[in-house]
Parts: sequence; structure tokens; C-alpha cells
Amino acid sequence: MSKADTVLKIIGETKVISIIRGIEGNDAETLIKALQDGGINTLEITMNTPSALSIIEKASSIGGLTVGAGTVLTQEMAKQSIEAGAQFVLSPSLDLKVIEYCLKHQVLPVPGVLTPTELYTAFSHGAELLKIFPAGSLGPQYIKDLLGPFKGMKLLPVGGVSVENTSAFMRSGAYAVGVGSFLANPELAKAGDWKTITERAKQFIKEAHNV
Repeated sequence: MSKADTVLKIIGETKVISIIRGIEGNDAETLIKALQDGGINTLEITMNTPSALSIIEKASSIGGLTVGAGTVLTQEMAKQSIEAGAQFVLSPSLDLKVIEYCLKHQVLPVPGVLTPTELYTAFSHGAELLKIFPAGSLGPQYIKDLLGPFKGMKLLPVGGVSVENTSAFMRSGAYAVGVGSFLANPELAKAGDWKTITERAKQFIKEAHNV
């Protein structure tokens, strides 16, 4: 099994990716520990977060974590994040050069798609996990609709995913979900309320497996 296939399998087993955006370096380390305490070991560090590459590098050295880079817009950003230790690379958009670069370096690409045409284009170029973004405005039914003609494809809804709709997304056929500020919340981090983040992590894990 390739490195990318291993990461894909882990994401499918965990079912929840916590998206860390806008969290400062020191707080990020404590946040990651709070997420781990809640059962979440798969993380996306967005590249528009301060010290993103440093956080990816540090998180990648922690045992039991699977760490990806998010908001990767160019091949150069993909290169930087992979060199820092990212095991998967997520984008809000579809860039075939980013997919090609990731596959060449045995890193799982997760391009952002929305329409059926974008989805199939990404899949046909080797992307096995497809980020449906923004998913919240279309809802779980859209995931189910896509899987009609594209049965068996692995879809990752991101954007607007909450505790309340996570199980609905999973029942609609999502492979996993990406959760942003509902979980790794900058305000909670700033207040040092790690207990609430841990409790939310537990709730998301419970809902994701409640299918």
C-alpha cells in the first residue's frame, strides 16, 4: 500500500478532519493536544494560518497524528507543505498541477470541487478523495445526489459542517467530513477553553460514526 493509500485509509477510519485555521503557534500545539484527547488525530493546517509550515512540521513529529496542509492554491505551496511534512494536501479549488505534484511525491491530493464536471475531472486525473466545497450551503442531499452517477467515489464535505449535520452527511455517503471553526475555534483557543474543544471533538467523532 502506498503512502497516499495509507493516509486515505486512515481518513476513512477516523471520519473527521479538524481544520486548524488562524491559530497562533503556541496555541496550536495545545489545541492539537485537546483534539487528540477528544479522539481526533487527523488534522488540516491551513496555509493561511500564521507559522503554518512550522505547525505542520511540529505536528508531523507527534506520534499517532496524520497531518495535512489546507488552502493550498499553487504547486509551490504544495511543495512547501510536503517538505514540511504534510501527508495530504487540500485545496479549495481544482488545480491539476497540484494533483500531479502530490501524486508524484506519494502524497494524497484532495482538490476542492463542487460541480459534477469538476469532480470527474479531478478523479480522472488521479485524485481519490474529493473535497466538496462549500458543502454546507448545499447540504447532505447534494452528496447523495452526486453519488448517484458517481457511485463509489470518496467525497469529503467541507464548509458548514457542524455537530448537528455530521451524521446526515455520513448517512448521505460522505467518506469523511472536514470541520473548521465549529471545532478548532479561534475564540475558544484564545480563551484557553481547551476542555470545550475536547468535548466538541468527542461529539464530532460520535456523530460521524453514528450511521
